[in-house]
Amino acid sequence: MHSTHTLRVLALLLLLMPLLPAAGRAQQVPGFKVTKQLKIEISGNTYHLEGQVEMEQGNQKFYADQVDYDTSTRLMVATGNVVYTSPQTRIAADKLEYSLDTKIGVFHNATGSTYLGDKVDKSFFGTQEPDALFYGERIEKVGPKRYKITHGGFTSCVQPTPRWELVSSTAMVELDEYAVLTNTMLKVKGVPVFYLPVMYYPIQSDDRATGFLLPTYGSSTIRGQSISNAFFWAINRSQDATIYHDWFTKRGQGVGGEYRYVAGAGSQGSFTTYYLKEKEASYDTTSGPVTTPAATNYEIRANVAQVLPLNLRARGNIDYFSSIVTRATFNQNPYDWSSRTRSMRGNLSGTWGRQSVSATYDTTELFYSDTSSSLQGGTPRLSYNLAQSRIGQTPFYYALGSEWVSIARVDKDGDREADQSLSRFDITPTLRVPFNRWPFLTFNSSVAYHYTRWTESYVRDANNRDVQAEVPLTRSYFDLRTDIVGPKFTKVWDTPKNGYAEKYKHTIEPIFTLQRLTAFEDFDRIVKLEGYDFTYGGTTRIAYGLVNRFTAKRRSGESAARTRDFLTVGLTQSYYSDPRASLYDFGSYPLNYFGRLPSNFSPINFSAQFSPTARTSVTTRLDWDDRAGEFQSIRLNGQWGLKEWLDVTGGWSQRKFSFFPDRPDKFLNASASFKTKGNRFGGTYAFFYDLGRSVMMDQRIVGYYNAQCCGIVVEYQAYNFPQYSTFAVPQDRRFNIGFTLAGLGTFSNFLGAFGGNTGQSGSRSF
Repeated sequence: MHSTHTLRVLALLLLLMPLLPAAGRAQQVPGFKVTKQLKIEISGNTYHLEGQVEMEQGNQKFYADQVDYDTSTRLMVATGNVVYTSPQTRIAADKLEYSLDTKIGVFHNATGSTYLGDKVDKSFFGTQEPDALFYGERIEKVGPKRYKITHGGFTSCVQPTPRWELVSSTAMVELDEYAVLTNTMLKVKGVPVFYLPVMYYPIQSDDRATGFLLPTYGSSTIRGQSISNAFFWAINRSQDATIYHDWFTKRGQGVGGEYRYVAGAGSQGSFTTYYLKEKEASYDTTSGPVTTPAATNYEIRANVAQVLPLNLRARGNIDYFSSIVTRATFNQNPYDWSSRTRSMRGNLSGTWGRQSVSATYDTTELFYSDTSSSLQGGTPRLSYNLAQSRIGQTPFYYALGSEWVSIARVDKDGDREADQSLSRFDITPTLRVPFNRWPFLTFNSSVAYHYTRWTESYVRDANNRDVQAEVPLTRSYFDLRTDIVGPKFTKVWDTPKNGYAEKYKHTIEPIFTLQRLTAFEDFDRIVKLEGYDFTYGGTTRIAYGLVNRFTAKRRSGESAARTRDFLTVGLTQSYYSDPRASLYDFGSYPLNYFGRLPSNFSPINFSAQFSPTARTSVTTRLDWDDRAGEFQSIRLNGQWGLKEWLDVTGGWSQRKFSFFPDRPDKFLNASASFKTKGNRFGGTYAFFYDLGRSVMMDQRIVGYYNAQCCGIVVEYQAYNFPQYSTFAVPQDRRFNIGFTLAGLGTFSNFLGAFGGNTGQSGSRSF
């Protein structure tokens, strides 16, 4: 009897158990998935949960000691050890008030973190995840990804005492985008460093975020102390802009801007301008005090490529400056301070089948000093070409080339100016006969007819002097040419025990060219402004040489391209039936050695390239003049890389001119860059040495250190100004220093601080 009654009671309890609250058992709350709680009370529309409550809604999770939720107002209040998490955000607080309808909530006495993404430089974070941390007395979630922080701070350091933090009265944080802080104080190890009324801090998950870049500090003999600032605007994934400002204690201020865009495949461009307002400055030198006057100068750079309808394509580039002295004085990038040319070029071209047209406007001005220069170019240059096509089933191919150009040539020396500008028209039909049936021996013969007309020429004046006058001149001649390659000799051998390659192949290629230019009159009357004008007729040229090529078939897994030409060695020379023709063979010997005596033979050219890997190569070219018994030109360049942490490059060049036999151009340059694993440490040492004058033109040392959540980059440069211009002092010593906050990065200013590359994380790459 008792046992039967007990069974009935147990059965009734089992039926009623789902309706009774139970410790440790999750209850369903409308709008939430409750995964854990110890106690739940339901009173009308109000749910009260206690004891390590865990609740989910979509990809959001809530943890608290106690939660009250009203289903009518859909307002949730959580207290005690409150934690809110989303895929990239975590916030801990004493209390949370959250509306499920508006997705808006308020955290009291809260701290939070957000993930900065995978594209930031993780060398700043060590073994930690790249997170940004924030805290405040009150953190309001005012949007899906937007938070307002009151009386709080912001940092990407995870130490108990952050290396740096930004403390502000209010901050608006847009996750994956930016943080705008007001009444902001930057603290380093808890010590206030500087105050900003407003600061814009990018925290975008990719590496392009709008915001102020950290300023860099510099000092220079010429410019004095300097501060460089920049603001980067990520307009969208295809456009951005950067505004620069530089302040120099001795020389004034500079402002600049850069705009970049990508409009599609083959369509992109960049535009950069810089305006420098220099003030008067005085310097003490060994020869006495020197004063530089106040001046205003500027630079403009642009590079554009645009695909247009009707198979047209437009290109343009500008590298223009108002003062060669200012360019060399202020720029720190070796390419910019050593450049002595300013140029403008625009081109519109189109291709339709075998036909192509091109219209170009280009000018290049070369400066010999700050008062002497030479400008040349085509203003404009128009061309029409018909690509080669086979004539029926015959072995003959024909082509046509034509050009009309208004050649600009203006030489300036102080107040004197010589203008040799004129127009030229040329048309060249060509007939070619190739023979390539044998793999070991090929012939390629052609005959071209050249007709050229110049609008001006040299004539004799009353004083028996040659002067340029508006007297047209025509020239016509035939160019008969045969190129022969081979017979080729090849040997292949296996190397089963060799660690570099499975097989090697050695190929010997003799090369031979026979060319005849028919004679024409009035060579001395031609106003020679471009290379084509220097063609010397009535001569036969025989070019001959030998090329040795060594090819390796790499072992599987060594590289993507298993077949590699790792060594190529060539030896060539030309013979001219008329010795004077050796002075005008710019196609084979572009230097022309400026004053070399006429000879039936060209210099002997030796060229070699050794490239065993993609990151290791050595190239050289030597030109030996047998008449002078010495090298007229030597060029040697090489690069070597060791895994991902070391890169070394170097070069040596020498040119000797017959009219300056004791003053050859000889230069030596080298650079070495390294970085540790994880990019914690890195640096570069580079120099450019003038062997002819025994002067170190430029010497640069750059080093950086990426600590956890911050970094520093420093640079020292000693630059000796060239002798072709007048400068205030003979040498400028430059020092730059920049700081990096993790996730934000530093930058190189317009003038090329840090060699134009900081080696650290940045916010400007596409």
